[in-house]
Amino acid sequence: MKKKNLIGLAIVGAALAVVFGLILTAPSEYSGREQIYHARLADAKQYHDGIFTDTFPIKKGTYEFRFVLNGDSPQTLGLALNGTTFSFSEEYTLEGTEHGDIGKYYTWKYLGQDKIEVPDDQELQITINPHGSVLGPFSVYLIK
Repeated sequence: MKKKNLIGLAIVGAALAVVFGLILTAPSEYSGREQIYHARLADAKQYHDGIFTDTFPIKKGTYEFRFVLNGDSPQTLGLALNGTTFSFSEEYTLEGTEHGDIGKYYTWKYLGQDKIEVPDDQELQITINPHGSVLGPFSVYLIK
């Protein structure tokens, strides 16, 4: 009986390794694109009164947000960008999608507008509000 259990566990383990290997090596729709801004928020000390702010330069153009999340990421996330000729604000909602028949796993994404058009070169201030969930780690990228 023990031998059957070990063989079953080995098969499940091998299947999970193949699935995760395929996920990690799958080509990304973001390959070869330029990263303009990145913030990794994983510590309450990064926030001031529960809000994260930063500034960065940006050139005129079309950009896209990318989030790297997990199940502990904030359920809702407010994000705003403000500059001299540009203003953007969005409230994102975390959605988890279950995958797999043998080994269940989730993928996570924020639902909300993910593309912006910046009309001029300028300095932007980014404001991120995790609505009190300052311990759930996540990353925000702005890519061109």
